[in-house]
Amino acid sequence: MLSEYEKKRLKNIETNKQILRELGLERPPTIEGYVKKTSKPNNRRAANTNRNKDTTSSETGDDSISRGRGIRRSSRLAKLPAKSFEEIEVVERKRDSYISKKDLDWRKYRPNPKRFGEIPDVEVGAWWATRMECSHQGVHAPPVAGIAFAESEGAYSVALSGGYEDDVDWGEAFTYTGSGGRDLKGTKNNPKNLRTGPQTKDQILSAGNLALKISCETNKPVRVIRGHKLDNEFAPKEGYRYDGLYTVEKWWEETGLSGFKVFKYAFKRMAGQLPLGTCEKSVK
Repeated sequence: MLSEYEKKRLKNIETNKQILRELGLERPPTIEGYVKKTSKPNNRRAANTNRNKDTTSSETGDDSISRGRGIRRSSRLAKLPAKSFEEIEVVERKRDSYISKKDLDWRKYRPNPKRFGEIPDVEVGAWWATRMECSHQGVHAPPVAGIAFAESEGAYSVALSGGYEDDVDWGEAFTYTGSGGRDLKGTKNNPKNLRTGPQTKDQILSAGNLALKISCETNKPVRVIRGHKLDNEFAPKEGYRYDGLYTVEKWWEETGLSGFKVFKYAFKRMAGQLPLGTCEKSVK
């Protein structure tokens, strides 16, 4: 017999599917042409495709990045308490003050992530082993938060990581749950469960949630990356993949699985892009 939680989850999934259908979005009858990797791509380090073409990029302003230099997190940052997604976003904004200037050199070469639309030299299907490498490329800047945004202008990008079990992903269209309202302290057995902490209060229409609402009103494109933790055929087997530009077609409120208010968004993939999933590759 199904539990009350499972009944609620299935009901929410059907509601989300119906909303997508009402927007004229349907799950493709087949995913012909989709190729899911069975092993990790050979190149695990993200770097700009033209990094060897112009050695004076820092002077000319050409977009390029460093050779995959990682960020060293300080012990002070690691000890900062995280009790909500709102606080995670604050922690990420403060991160620069805890990182040495030497480790920030890579930022000189990172394409500006605070832009709507495509990032130069990054094609659909670009793949990274970690969120930080994706951040270095400027596609999705936050290494933890799921929404990159300017609150008054809209969302630049979102990351799909399977954090909400009642979201629907049809590849060319999907539903997305907003951020906030979660207790990120985790549990005794899983004290650092930042992605799936329990919902403990209502989400509020601010920060990334408000930005996605504005994107719905302005129809500005949003970059989308899918992570390996998604439980569907569109997820990469490992790492994170750039799946192109989407628009936010609708937003609404509903009661989440934990009984608290959440914000939901329906995304539609923009036409004229490379087919979804047929170009999974590491960035060279």
